[in-house]
Amino acid sequence: MRLTIFTSVEHVFRDNKFYGYGPYIREMNIWIKYVDEVVIVAPKSKNGEILPMDLHYEHPKLQFVEIPSFNLTTFPNVLKTLVVSPLILYRMIKVLRKVDQVHLRCPSNTGLLGCVAQIFFPKLKKSTKFAGNWDPNSNQPLSYRLQKKLLANTTLTKNIKVLVYGEWPNQTKNIVPFISATYYEHEIEKTEERDYTGVLNFVFVGSIVVGKRPILTIKIIEELNRRRIPSQLELFGEGTMFEETKAYIDENNLKDVIFLRGNQDKETVKQSLKKAHFNILPSKSEGWPKAVAEGMFFGAIPIATRISCLDWMLDYGNRGILIEPNVKVAADSISQVLKDADLHNMATKAVQWSQQYTLDTLEEAIRKTIEE
Repeated sequence: MRLTIFTSVEHVFRDNKFYGYGPYIREMNIWIKYVDEVVIVAPKSKNGEILPMDLHYEHPKLQFVEIPSFNLTTFPNVLKTLVVSPLILYRMIKVLRKVDQVHLRCPSNTGLLGCVAQIFFPKLKKSTKFAGNWDPNSNQPLSYRLQKKLLANTTLTKNIKVLVYGEWPNQTKNIVPFISATYYEHEIEKTEERDYTGVLNFVFVGSIVVGKRPILTIKIIEELNRRRIPSQLELFGEGTMFEETKAYIDENNLKDVIFLRGNQDKETVKQSLKKAHFNILPSKSEGWPKAVAEGMFFGAIPIATRISCLDWMLDYGNRGILIEPNVKVAADSISQVLKDADLHNMATKAVQWSQQYTLDTLEEAIRKTIEE
């Protein structure tokens, strides 16, 4: 079987291997495990830098078809998109003529064009991982909404499984609930029971960007300390707000309680989560909140905003703390749980739920998607 993957993830070619964003590559190595040949259709990185968390594809017969990267954030970029889109569509269609199956990574700019290209191949077997928020009532960019409409339209999009996070009512027959994972069953460990009476350790894992609200996270920890709830925070990740976040920590003399770690490998993050009392992520938007599930896997109680499938993941507050994106209101919610809830029981429920979804179960779900 020959599989092609359409993705916006930028790649770096080095030592006869293609590298990309680690969590994405880790999952794609499961998808390509079950096929004979792979054709990656994606952009290349301009700077050619391999980051610490990057991984490479593991497949003996892999071909790479480069396409230009593009976005719709500014007027000049929109003009560029109008120029490069026909070229990208041409390359996609050329590849689709020669493969047995296509896998689209959505929502993304490349995914949007892939949604258009696949219309011309109604008999081709297809799958899509929609890694964004599938909530029908969420407020999302136009490109996201277009992709969701195209994917759910069984007249335009045929012979496809659309894998989405969470379970949503009134969906078309091609929409399939799907849960991602990070760890294998053999990585399940007995979690250490935390002591919630001393200094509380919080961990933030995610890009340091506006959508993840890193400074709001820091301000919540500041507020807890003001209320004489001793708290510390580690932030893992990098992004456009990294320097601004670092400056905020410096200007407010928070170096003793806030630790900006940058990008770290999987094992480093894992060790931090195993010791943390709480895993906090007050995002504006999420698809599958992987970092939240990872923290739950090792007994860190999740703290998250009510977006995407997080209400369902946290069982509406029974296995985590749901907060509003407001410093004092969030601190009130956390303080109330610290005062009234059985935190050991909450952590246990979080562990039991998360450890159902291992890479073993994920791999079996992917195998069925490709082979059935």
